[in-house]
Amino acid sequence: MHRLLLLLLPVLLLAGFARGQSPTPLYFPPTTGTAWATTPPASLGWCQAPLDSLLAFAGRKGSQSLLILKDGRLVVEHYYGTYTADSAHYWASAGKSLTATLVGLAQQDGLLSLGDSTARYLGRWTSATRAQQRQILIRHQLTMTTGLDDTPPAPCDNESTTPGCLRYLAPPATRWAYHTGAYRTLQNVLVQASGAASITQYTNQRLATRIGMTGLWASDVYYSKARSMARFGLFILARGGWNGTQILDTAYFRRMTTPSQALNRSYGYLWWLNGQASYKLPGPQQTTFSGPLTPSAPADLIAALGKNDQKIYVVPSLGLVVVRQGRAAGTSLLAASSFDTELWAKIMAVLCRPTAATARADAAGYLAFPNPAAESLTLRQPAGQAAAVRLLDALGREVLRQPLAGPETRVAVSALPPGLYTACWLDAAGHVLVRRRVVRP
Repeated sequence: MHRLLLLLLPVLLLAGFARGQSPTPLYFPPTTGTAWATTPPASLGWCQAPLDSLLAFAGRKGSQSLLILKDGRLVVEHYYGTYTADSAHYWASAGKSLTATLVGLAQQDGLLSLGDSTARYLGRWTSATRAQQRQILIRHQLTMTTGLDDTPPAPCDNESTTPGCLRYLAPPATRWAYHTGAYRTLQNVLVQASGAASITQYTNQRLATRIGMTGLWASDVYYSKARSMARFGLFILARGGWNGTQILDTAYFRRMTTPSQALNRSYGYLWWLNGQASYKLPGPQQTTFSGPLTPSAPADLIAALGKNDQKIYVVPSLGLVVVRQGRAAGTSLLAASSFDTELWAKIMAVLCRPTAATARADAAGYLAFPNPAAESLTLRQPAGQAAAVRLLDALGREVLRQPLAGPETRVAVSALPPGLYTACWLDAAGHVLVRRRVVRP
């Protein structure tokens, strides 16, 4: 038996990497009390100067809390001003991702199905005809594809939930639009399907008490302390599990955190997804933007994003959960903002521990500096070994190629959008000799 386990171990590890999971076992804090294991940043090889810069940047941008977990352990827990670990804050639309999880649990319990018409639970909940309304399914609410008008005329707005404000515009699944009003009725569906006294009661009974999360819903918005947001992020990092117990069905989790439709591939079931080829944003326009949602972050990042920059980020490949609460970091926006890209450029600069590939590159004399690089990047190589260099963006697309004529070449990067890039040294035949990760802040 022991020999069999030794033979299977490499296979199991490779399977973990294939799923994008950090290979380090996760730590789960007790579900009661305030105990939570910590890990010093230095023990992870994180660099103190960039960490200090990150904390100062978050403070300048109106943050009230910033938490970073590595494999479940607290590495950073910082509060600003009068805000403390005991202060509660609204999640805003980051609560949508919590609702998506609750819907999955309700389906798992046989209380509802994503293929059910919402009218089955709410009756006449829109101003559409009965035939039109019957076509709107719970799945469409989870994917922002109800076809209802997300910009109804005054006195209605995007958040209105009265039937007169939920107006038919297009057939379901033909249009993606960030529509909070159409989403919010999902909480009423959950209450009706479960028989719970309130959405807070259902949340507590089905999920919150099982992972030690405390909070409440008020006017369709969830409120909690920063650590409860972090607990939810850790639950998602564990793919819907907690301390060895699988709470959320893994098949539903996979569908929730992968592209849910072709109209906006950066959106799952009320979760934002990085690393896709394009994305749409909240707003009256139907513009499709090219590239990943947050180019400075790892491609496998998934995020619960709320108005005024309430954030829960989860990065399985790095074992990270990042929580940010506070005021708007800039212009008040509903979900994603430029702050996401700025913040992740700062976070990636903190994670400066050399990888094995980086160590080999250093030993061979292949250097890229400064890193992060705002204006220009200097690339150094052993004389005569590389003929050219190219930069790839987070999706692996070539954004720059330049010949190398000597041991050191300077490359202008100021025109590139902020993000995570890979510098590749190429030989005369175009084969990659060495790769290095660089950040454009």
